[in-house]
Amino acid sequence: MYSFDKFHDLIAQGLQDNSLIQNPKELYEPMDYILNIGGKRIRPVIVLLGADLFDGDLEKALKPSLAVEFFHNFSLMHDDIMDDAPLRRGKTTVHEKYGINTAILSGDALLIKSYEMLEDLEPELFKKVTKLFTKTAKELCEGQQWDINFETQTNVTYEDYIKMISFKTGVLVGASLQIGAMIAGASEEDAELIYQYGLNLGIAYQLKDDYLDVFGNLEHLGKKHAGDIYENKKTILYISALEAADERDRDELLFWYNMNTDNVDKVYAVEKIFRKLNVNKKLSTLIREYTNKAHQYLDKINVTEEKKGYLRELSEVLIDRQG
Repeated sequence: MYSFDKFHDLIAQGLQDNSLIQNPKELYEPMDYILNIGGKRIRPVIVLLGADLFDGDLEKALKPSLAVEFFHNFSLMHDDIMDDAPLRRGKTTVHEKYGINTAILSGDALLIKSYEMLEDLEPELFKKVTKLFTKTAKELCEGQQWDINFETQTNVTYEDYIKMISFKTGVLVGASLQIGAMIAGASEEDAELIYQYGLNLGIAYQLKDDYLDVFGNLEHLGKKHAGDIYENKKTILYISALEAADERDRDELLFWYNMNTDNVDKVYAVEKIFRKLNVNKKLSTLIREYTNKAHQYLDKINVTEEKKGYLRELSEVLIDRQG
C-alpha cells in the first residue's frame, strides 16, 4: 500500500504559500471557501504523480498542480450554478452561500489565477504546458455543453455519452498527468501514454460517479442522492436502461424523465427499473473495462514497475471508492 501523504502535504503547503485571502474579500473569500470544503485534491496530486513517475522535481511541479486545482474548482463553481446544486462535498455551494453574481465572478477570477500558477515555468515548457492546459479547458467547456444538450435531447447514444464524459472528466485527468510528465522531461511517447492512461481512468472515474449517484453509500456521497435522476440527466444508466427496456419499462422511464419534480417516487420508480434491467451490473463491468484499458497504457510506459506503483494505487482509490 502506497501513501499519498507526501503529495497532499506538498499541496497543502503550496495552497498556504499562495493564499487567496486577499482584498476585495468579497471576490477572494468564495474562492478560498471552495478550495477548503473537503475536496480530495485528487487532480493536483495527479500532476505530482505524473512528475514523480519520471523522477521530476516535485517543487517545480507544485504551482502547475495548483493551476489544475484552481481550474477544477472554477469549473465546479460554474457547474453548480448551471445545475442549481445546493450541496458540494456536503457543504453549501458557493452560489447558495454568496449569491450567483459573486460565484460567477469569483469563478472567473479562479480561472485567471490558474493560469498565473504556470508563469514560473521556463518559456519553452510554459508554451507546451499552457497549450495543453488551454486545449483541455476548451474541451471541458464542450463536454459541459454536451451534458446540457443531453437534458433536452431525446436520443443520446452510448458513443455520445462516452465522448461527453471524456471531455468533461477524462481529459483533465489525462492532462494533469501529462503536465507532470512534461515538467519532469518525459519523452513525447511516454507523455502521450500517460495522457491516455489518465483519459481512460477519468472515464472510468465518471462512470463510477454515475453508479454512486444512484447506488452509492449515502453517508459518503456529500451530495443529493440520485441527483442525476431528479435532474433528468441521461447518464449511462439511463441510456443502458432504454436500450434494454421493453415497451412498458421504456414508457415508464420516459414518463419520469419528462417530469421536473423532486418527488421521491420518481427516484424509487427509476431505480427499480435500473435494477430490473441489471444496468447497475452492466455499468460495473464497463467501469472495469475502462480501468483495464487505462492499465494497458500504463504497462507500455518506459519506467520500472516499482515507479508505477503509485498510479496502480491511484486506480484503486478512484475506482473502488464507495462515495
